[in-house]
Amino acid sequence: MGMISILLVVLTEVFSSTLDVRRESESISSVEQDGNFLLNRFMYDIPRATNINQPNADGVTDTALDITIDGASFIYSINNGNLELTTGGTTKQLNGIDSTISNLTFKRIGNDDAKDTIQLGFTVTSKIQRTTGPESKSYQTTVGLR
Repeated sequence: MGMISILLVVLTEVFSSTLDVRRESESISSVEQDGNFLLNRFMYDIPRATNINQPNADGVTDTALDITIDGASFIYSINNGNLELTTGGTTKQLNGIDSTISNLTFKRIGNDDAKDTIQLGFTVTSKIQRTTGPESKSYQTTVGLR
């Protein structure tokens, strides 16, 4: 009877450890995937823009970005921890369901050749709880108009 109890305790510990590793992996994966997707989305859209509407002046930092691409307004903003893109009256959530976005900032930087640049930053935090707390990673980059 004692051997069975020991075996059950060991199997329970192994199962618990396996679940912890799985949660850890899912948490890191959701943060990395969303962070990389959002960076790539900004690096794709901003160079295609013909105008930056918001932030509206050099040196201004804002929590939303409004750019014009092919005559249409593309507005990036945070709503309840989700990064949303509104264009043509349609709003789409850009981050996944397992993460939240915070600390979103856009700073407009001017230069001599009249091609503005946007310095942006944001933090992605996983909703998947690990034993050590949620996974979180901050991203920052600078992207210019062509």
